[in-house]
Amino acid sequence: MEKILIVDDSLLQATHLRNILGDEYDITIAQTPEEGLRQASSDSYSLILLDVVMPGMDGFTLLKKLQEEVITRSVPVILITSLSDVESEQKGLVLGAVDYIVKPFHELIIKARVNTHIKLYNYRRQVEYQSQTDQLTGVANRRQHDLCSATKWNEATRLQVPFSICMFDIDYFKRYNDTFGHPAGDKVITAIAKEISSYLKRTTDFFARYGGEEFVGFLMGDDSNKAFEHLKKIRQAVEDLHIPHDPEVAQWVTVSIGGITIVPQEDKSYDFYLKIADAMLYDAKKYGRNRVVWADENIKQMREKD
Repeated sequence: MEKILIVDDSLLQATHLRNILGDEYDITIAQTPEEGLRQASSDSYSLILLDVVMPGMDGFTLLKKLQEEVITRSVPVILITSLSDVESEQKGLVLGAVDYIVKPFHELIIKARVNTHIKLYNYRRQVEYQSQTDQLTGVANRRQHDLCSATKWNEATRLQVPFSICMFDIDYFKRYNDTFGHPAGDKVITAIAKEISSYLKRTTDFFARYGGEEFVGFLMGDDSNKAFEHLKKIRQAVEDLHIPHDPEVAQWVTVSIGGITIVPQEDKSYDFYLKIADAMLYDAKKYGRNRVVWADENIKQMREKD
């Protein structure tokens, strides 16, 4: 059931709206702007119904705050008010409201507009999801990686927690494609993406297809030893899929992994350390493939299978 947040200092007004919409939607009521902001930031809503005239912080100010927050800026807001002048309506729409309903309102109008904006919101979310998802594997794509890495890097920098960047590459993949064909190669990419992503499922983890047979991921909060051990398990899990390779190069399809763990500093960028992770991947290939090569917080290299 879709969730709607009603922010209105009048309990009578809010209850009336809940009675109209409660059969079709999960309704939460906040009676102060401050409570509304907390509720909007702590839960996932498909629509916010916001009264304009409230004591203290008015609806226009709360709308501006909602638009400034990353978590709430994409949630559609309908302003409900007794202010019927054109200037107030224009102000609300300029600030980012999707609709403006003047009291007294009709029950059927409220239902129709709410239904329309929730449908539009869900359609927009689906389009955004598709634009940020790799169509072959279903994991995040490079565009989503670029967006998410910047956000998470800033968060790790602010909190001063360890941040691990890892690069994955399927070993001898061109040879696999040449031997078994591209459709078989696509199945291998999909199977490996599914296996790796099953090990990177925490809310602080991220995994994406970076391009071709290469993937990228990151973890927050783990020190270098813990990250190194976790990535060794992932490498072994891919090998344990026992996908037959061209016997002239390998028995099974495997991956090489390179990465680095650092506590981010403001004078270094995510891209700077991504290049180091890529250099570790290069070394993993150089040292024989199907292994993990890692750089710890002091850029000291740790190698699997030495």
